[in-house]
Order: sequence, then C-alpha cells, then structure tokens
Amino acid sequence: MTNSLILTDIKINLAGENAVIIYFSEQVSPETCRQIKQAQQLIKNHFSDKIIDLVPSYASILIVYDQLKINHHQLQHQLKTLLANLIADKNSQDKKTLVQLPVYYSIESGPDLIRIASQSNISVNQVIECHSQQEYQVYAIGFAPGFAYLGEVNLQIATPRLTTPRLKVPKGAVGIADKQTAVYPSESPGGWNIIGLCPTDMFNANSAAVTPVQVGDTVKFNAISKQEFLSLGGCLPSKI
Repeated sequence: MTNSLILTDIKINLAGENAVIIYFSEQVSPETCRQIKQAQQLIKNHFSDKIIDLVPSYASILIVYDQLKINHHQLQHQLKTLLANLIADKNSQDKKTLVQLPVYYSIESGPDLIRIASQSNISVNQVIECHSQQEYQVYAIGFAPGFAYLGEVNLQIATPRLTTPRLKVPKGAVGIADKQTAVYPSESPGGWNIIGLCPTDMFNANSAAVTPVQVGDTVKFNAISKQEFLSLGGCLPSKI
C-alpha cells in the first residue's frame, strides 16, 4: 500500500494512525480555496459518520476518521474517486457565499489607524476605504475558535505585526497583519494592527453555525457609525 496518491496537483498523505491530509496545491490562491470548500462538502456528504473531524487550511484538509467504521485503504481510494470528480469539475462555478461584517472604524476603536495612515502616506479615511472596499477570501480558521484568516489586504495598507504584541486585544477587534486581516473572536493577546471593532459574534459554541464564516467564503467589511455599532450589541473597551 502506498503512502501517497497523486491526482494532478492533489496529494493524499498519511498524517497519523487514523488521519490523512489532502494537499491541493503548493500555492495559496482563490482557486485552491474553492477546491477545498467543494471537497470539504463532498467529504462530509460521502463519509458522514465515518469522519471524526475535518480541518481545512490554506491549501489542505486534515481528515481524522473512525477506524472502527473505515480503514485507511478504503478511505484513501474512496477519496481518490471523490477528488477525481472534483478535478473533472474544477471549472464549474460554485455558488459564492458572501458574508458581510459591520465594522466601527475610528481612532477610539482602531488605535493603529493613524500609524498605518502615516506609514502609507494616506489619510485615515483612505485606510478605512482601502480595507472596507475589498472582498476577502477565508483561507483558514485557527489560532482561536472562530479566528478566520482573510486575504489579501491591499498592499497600500498591508502592515507587519506589532514588534511587541498587546497583552489584551478586545473581542471583535479588526486587525491587519502583513497581507492578512481578521476579527478577534474573543479577548486575547495579539500582535495584529487594530483598525476597528466588529459587533458580530465570530464564535458561538451553542449555535448551529458556530462561526458566521467558513473556509472558501468571501468576506466584505461595511463601515458603520458608533451608534450603529452599539445598537448591534458592540461594546467599547475602556482601553485597547
């Protein structure tokens, strides 16, 4: 039995006693992200209760399976068939899922706005426009439950992580790190540049959909006023 099956650019490798990892590409791209989203749904539908966990990432999916219900040989060869169908249909247009997230952009909610504007030689309003006018791909969810890595930020406002991370970043903080952007789902330490606050709950363990976004979705940020932020349940921290 081989340890890897190669389907064009897709590879299926052993990743543990009851796990395999599917690599879709060596490069992160919207096409790779589209394939991962489609493959994830196909795997869920086909294997149903045989799968313990699916973990999609930038260019891969980790599959943890129940050895009492399927063995590695069966899983690998059934995946081969599923992914061959995926490749054959790679030019099909999947329904685009656009998730719109409100953001209160301001100096009080985005303490790094002025610095980013200064470094980019543009105004604070232009930073906000750059960030809110773009649509972002959800490439991965990790670091913390509901923390979605979104890309790519306009190069004009792409900013390196802070040299010294903050000890407390508030829930809902919208940040930039290099060419990625994200919303902090809960209060935590963090080194991303904060430009605003989002009132949308990015993780709810008691909800049927624990996060409002999934890998493969597209996100658009919409600028809102302070009053709108508060009316949507947002809370301004005493200090960021």
